[in-house]
Amino acid sequence: MIHAATDEVLEHLWYAVEENRQVHSLGDLGADIDDASFRSAVYELVADNAVDSSLQLSDTGTQRAKRIVRRHRLAEVLFFEAMGTGLDDAESSACEMEHMLSDVVVDRVCTFLGHPPVCPHGKRIPGGDCCRLYSKQIEPLVMRVIDLPVGAVASIAFIAPKTLARLEKLAAFGIVPGSEIRLVARKPSCVIAAGATSIALEDEIGREIYVRLR
Repeated sequence: MIHAATDEVLEHLWYAVEENRQVHSLGDLGADIDDASFRSAVYELVADNAVDSSLQLSDTGTQRAKRIVRRHRLAEVLFFEAMGTGLDDAESSACEMEHMLSDVVVDRVCTFLGHPPVCPHGKRIPGGDCCRLYSKQIEPLVMRVIDLPVGAVASIAFIAPKTLARLEKLAAFGIVPGSEIRLVARKPSCVIAAGATSIALEDEIGREIYVRLR
């Protein structure tokens, strides 16, 4: 069953915690959700022990919010990275899908995409059971560079570096989303070819570059 209003409140409360913002009223979550339907949703969430009267998430509410945000951000990756949809369309479609997908389907989508760590906006995707178990029963559509077969040609889907400096260094070599690379070797180090340039990568960096096979 779809509970769009309660889902939206939980989602925005998660964002507030994520961004370390204080919330004292619905207005603090955004003008677009400060109306009667969302105030009614808050009463429902309080009755369900998902939030308290001061709009703080309980443990139960945190878990519910986590699942909603996970569905939303994985849907963004599915539409934007895997299907090539524009970012605005990916966002609006993800807003609809976050209310519909079951946890089982979400884990299958996550596995299919190769367990992406971030959404197209660079926000962390909360992990699920599938990320811990990492089943390879379904071949991922998006995979890490270090998981490519030697000689495989792929296009870069997204990069999830630990630092901005690392992202800028990769960009200087032409390693950016959309560019084509080929895995030359995996041992003793990961070597990729981008155009006429061969680049040796540390394994840690190879785990941060996600690609789609050509």
